[in-house]
Amino acid sequence: MPMKALIVDDSRAMRMILSKILKEIGFEITEAGHGREALTRARTLTDAPDLFLVDWNMPEMNGLELVHALRADRFYDSSRIMMVTTETELGHVAQALQAGADEYMMKPFNKDAVVDKLKLLGMA
Repeated sequence: MPMKALIVDDSRAMRMILSKILKEIGFEITEAGHGREALTRARTLTDAPDLFLVDWNMPEMNGLELVHALRADRFYDSSRIMMVTTETELGHVAQALQAGADEYMMKPFNKDAVVDKLKLLGMA
């Protein structure tokens, strides 16, 4: 059974890039344009997504708020969360990891970088 990923980014182009990479390595993809939409989409799925790829800067509910919301809900305990963002300050990395993100990837990135991060998470 393929792993499921939910890509959360307000950039449609970024969602398309990540979706293409993940599909190539066998993931089923769901997309959302911001945190609130991601929570709505995730709740419609039978099982929690195996992986959330979350942008930091989004309207309505940003990535850090989404990480807090996911980690506050036991349904997502088995989900892995990777921040995928242009925020490069170490303070942001620390905040995301403290909030419950499992990994942090800086934009821009390439397929190899995504696969490397997924290997660290035991997902590739």
